[in-house]
Amino acid sequence: MFETSATIQTKMRTERLSHKPSIQGAAKVSKRERSFELSLPALVSGSDVKGKEFEENTKILAISAQNALFWLKSKVLIGTPLYVSLQVPKTIILENRLSLMVSGTVKLVQANTNKKNNQLISVQLDRSYKIRPTD
Repeated sequence: MFETSATIQTKMRTERLSHKPSIQGAAKVSKRERSFELSLPALVSGSDVKGKEFEENTKILAISAQNALFWLKSKVLIGTPLYVSLQVPKTIILENRLSLMVSGTVKLVQANTNKKNNQLISVQLDRSYKIRPTD
């Protein structure tokens, strides 16, 4: 049974990191990761299932410090490294548009039964990123 994108987004919002206590019976320490549901244009690049390089325009559905969720037409496998360039728009606070470049590894691939060619992709993000102003 496939999960809906809303279910996956909810899981991303409530994902908890548990640490094993060193003393038996001590309470677990958990952190709650903040996830933002937004629709930012993104350019995703990497290698598809046939090893062919691709670049595809899409929109981010949700993003956190550790994960990003989006639809792709290109078929990718779990474990595939992907590069994502997000276009952050100009706002009242942000004087110029920015390009945020992140990378990560595909952790979830889910076929969409309503759209034959799209896959819902969840990427576990690396800790490194680049931010550049866009002209």
